[in-house]
Amino acid sequence: MTLENKKIGLVVTGGIAAYKSLGLVRELIKQGASVRVAMTKAATEFVAPLSFETLSKNRVLTDLFSVKESKYVAHIEFADWAELMVIAPATANIIAKMANGIADDFVSTTLLATEAQKILVPAMNEHMLMNPATQRNLKFLEQNNVQIIEPEIGFLAEGYSGKGRFPELNVIMSVIQASFEDSDKPLEGKNVLVTAGGTRERIDPVRFIANDSSGKMGFAIAIEAQKLGANVTLISGISQLPDPIGVTTIRVTTALELSEAINKQFDDQNILIMAAAVSDYRVQNVADQKIKKAESTLTLILEKNPDILKHLGQIKQNQYLVGFAAETQNGLENAQEKLEKKNLDLLVLNDVSNSAIGFNSNDNEVTLLRPNRKNDFIKQTSKKQIAKELLATVISDLAK
Repeated sequence: MTLENKKIGLVVTGGIAAYKSLGLVRELIKQGASVRVAMTKAATEFVAPLSFETLSKNRVLTDLFSVKESKYVAHIEFADWAELMVIAPATANIIAKMANGIADDFVSTTLLATEAQKILVPAMNEHMLMNPATQRNLKFLEQNNVQIIEPEIGFLAEGYSGKGRFPELNVIMSVIQASFEDSDKPLEGKNVLVTAGGTRERIDPVRFIANDSSGKMGFAIAIEAQKLGANVTLISGISQLPDPIGVTTIRVTTALELSEAINKQFDDQNILIMAAAVSDYRVQNVADQKIKKAESTLTLILEKNPDILKHLGQIKQNQYLVGFAAETQNGLENAQEKLEKKNLDLLVLNDVSNSAIGFNSNDNEVTLLRPNRKNDFIKQTSKKQIAKELLATVISDLAK
């Protein structure tokens, strides 16, 4: 859809990503929107207001007391005019002000006054983003109907990689366009449970058995499901990824803890997507103290962990059950057997022996298997795109 004649207020705050909002104005104008811009004083240090005025063909508002016209109160007029307010980039400072009702400049006063829907685009240093205060403020705003676009992971202005990058313009534009659509989100009202990350089984207090899973695939699925309107619970094993905004996240360590957490949630779910890399075995007798180096060899006795997915396949009622098969050889044959034995609705096969698409990579390449259906192959692409296509398949199946 186009944004013809839509009234969109763009609020630009003081981060290095402020220059990227020039491209956002350009895209909004190309889609037919009427755009007006407000900037914090700090934002004007990064980009001159004249740049936004040139693109938007409207005066940029920056100062609460600089407007000379007496026929209206500028920040109230702007607040009432906008059908949608987009805060991009949103710094930790403006997020804190919004969450706590602080109104001490043109931007914060306008945001407090407007009844328009708000889309928040956080962009900042990773440490500032992950600070408990910022996370608390974001969760509060999300609970109060502010839509938050997840920051990207990538190279930051500080010279290292982390979470906090300004999202790509097409991502922001798709969220803006969706905010004007009348149709419900396809997963609205659905409860979706996603597992992610690897499990860790103790040998002694300093050693453990684990795998290389980063959790990136499961986290991407959880984030995309939440965007589609689902009530998402993410149960994560070992992963360094931060809790996604708007998603209920439960952290576990062992396969037994994962099993227990799933069993508590399963009855209330419509969809379960088991992307976690679960350890098949655990140490039978975990040492209370560090095992000292004595002999040239060490024998560990391992016992099987419960087959969580097989158990869920046996007890499921109306739940749609998705499993993952991480294979290094005979992939299709092993995946087909797993699909049938575990009574799955869909199985995602990926080749973890390929370093370009295996554990810890940002990309994936998968085959989707379903009972009595032709397999669907998704060639190498980002895990975010894989998540989108996987969820599209689930939605299509549920609609039949």
